[in-house]
Amino acid sequence: MSDAIKHECGIALLRLKKPLEFYKEKYGTAFYGIQKMYLLMEKQHNRGQDGAGFASIKLDVEPGERYISRVRSNDAQPIQDVFAQINDRINEELALHPEYLDDVALQKKMIPYLGELFLGHVRYGTFGKNSIESVHPFLRQNNWMHRNLILAGNFNMTNVKELFQNLIDLGQHPKEMADTVTVMEKIGHFLDNAVTDLYQECKNNGLTKREASPVIAEKLDVARILRRASKNLDGGYAMAGLLGHGDAFVFRDPAGIRPAYFYEDDEIVVVASERPVIQTVFNVDFEKVQELQPGNALIIKKNGTVTEQQILEPTVKKACSFERIYFSRGSDAEIYQERKNLGKLILPAVLNAIGDDTDNTVFSYIPNTAETSFYGMVEAAQDFLNQRKNNYILENRKKLTKEKLEEILSVKIRTEKVAIKDAKLRTFITEDSSRNDLVAHVYDVTYGVIKPTDNLVIIDDSIVRGTTLKMSIIKMMDRLKPKSIVIVSSAPQIRYPDCYGIDMAKLEGLIAFQAALELLKERNLYHIVDEVYVKCKKQEDLHDNDVVNFVNEIYAPFQPQEISDKIAQLLSSPEINAEVKIIFQTVENLHIACPKNLGDWYFTGDYPTPGGNRVVNRAFMNFYEGKNARAY
Repeated sequence: MSDAIKHECGIALLRLKKPLEFYKEKYGTAFYGIQKMYLLMEKQHNRGQDGAGFASIKLDVEPGERYISRVRSNDAQPIQDVFAQINDRINEELALHPEYLDDVALQKKMIPYLGELFLGHVRYGTFGKNSIESVHPFLRQNNWMHRNLILAGNFNMTNVKELFQNLIDLGQHPKEMADTVTVMEKIGHFLDNAVTDLYQECKNNGLTKREASPVIAEKLDVARILRRASKNLDGGYAMAGLLGHGDAFVFRDPAGIRPAYFYEDDEIVVVASERPVIQTVFNVDFEKVQELQPGNALIIKKNGTVTEQQILEPTVKKACSFERIYFSRGSDAEIYQERKNLGKLILPAVLNAIGDDTDNTVFSYIPNTAETSFYGMVEAAQDFLNQRKNNYILENRKKLTKEKLEEILSVKIRTEKVAIKDAKLRTFITEDSSRNDLVAHVYDVTYGVIKPTDNLVIIDDSIVRGTTLKMSIIKMMDRLKPKSIVIVSSAPQIRYPDCYGIDMAKLEGLIAFQAALELLKERNLYHIVDEVYVKCKKQEDLHDNDVVNFVNEIYAPFQPQEISDKIAQLLSSPEINAEVKIIFQTVENLHIACPKNLGDWYFTGDYPTPGGNRVVNRAFMNFYEGKNARAY
């Protein structure tokens, strides 16, 4: 992706179902769980590089023994830093106490981080400072084992203020108005209530406090706690939690916006944000890794039983399509094919842009995430060329010579790696003119492969702000002196802000929005902007369920191609000699290519939760009022 966007986040949960001695005997180490957690997190480093955290719980320890360990890092290499700290502590203990080496019971008792239940998180911050306090997992501590709660998640809530007020109404005094804190405290509140009720029941049955503890652990209804805590949640989320005594859960939003997958056998239960991570780390087949269904929670009791239970009524599934286009690793079998299909489906528009002249066209891509879509586009182009060859041969079969036939068959689609990203270059200067000069050199080009008569088609997986295209890519491509430059986006036009975990929160930063504003000015329709503002303003005090997305009206007067053409103008500079065209995927083709991930609100404005309409209107009002503020 030329305009890098950040995404929140990646989770990994692992429960060992056997005693640690089992893993020592079978795999040669009692630290099997820690090693697997490192792999689960490292294989998801694409999902978050601002911070990483790890927590573990030891089961069935004696009072006075430490059973919860947690380490977090916002280092430049946070995953490596987290596990370096863990390894240092383990090696330090083993060096001081050689007697621990072959005694698993002593290792569990004396060495931190060694346990049976683990939770990991990799973070991209979509808002706010990247402080260590913002790094998951979060910990809610209590001397009652059952009331300890560790929480990590891949989520953004649109109604944090409402959730914050809910906590105040419950009599709490939250320390921070942040979605993670508010969600954790709300779950914690109902966890406290459940533990208190169960203790009272045990007391009424004549049990001592110590006798009550295992009964509470067995009877605690995690699904009921989640149902009570989640009634007012509005957002996209896959959240994972550990309770101090050993229960665990992973809970997914009812629209399935954020992803979660799990696998279980007689040795482990594992959950991660991406399917191929589990496949690779545990060497299991695609079919054995299940998707956690929207609105459901995977609940792992201390005794090892695993159930998937409905917490909230599922709505229409709107899984984030950007997971398929860009965020998730393409090693997933389905995602790989879907990205190829995105390339194939956009070829007809490309052919139209180049007048079907594949002989004088070079196909390329923006590294590295657009590479798979590029393969699909080129395969479709080759099919088109083969069909053209077949038609010519059939029409001229009576007069074809051997030489002419060989000439026809030798024609191929021309592909080159034209854009080369300089991975070491960092645009670290924030002052605009200096930063723009650096942005212009993020990509290098391959000289000598383009002729002045050539069209250069270059595919990107999406175009968000267009900054790098304008400042770097188009200028670099123009140095090759092609006849025309056709920029192809395998995703549709991004017209609306995201509020569920992608850092596309401001309307004015989106190049499609800028293009629509320019068209409104040119056609004397800018009064629509004022009218939309008035309509949005009138909805400020309405309940989210009654709010309508009026920002749609900014785009309504124009056909998608008109906006694409204006984007091409905005991203071109006067010094560009080649004709610049920009082609976007259609929403219809996106859904054909990615049939399981139909979330398209950033393209269509069709938000899957009521809070989305409030957020887009607030984002528009911020733009209109000149406020550099968060819309949720």
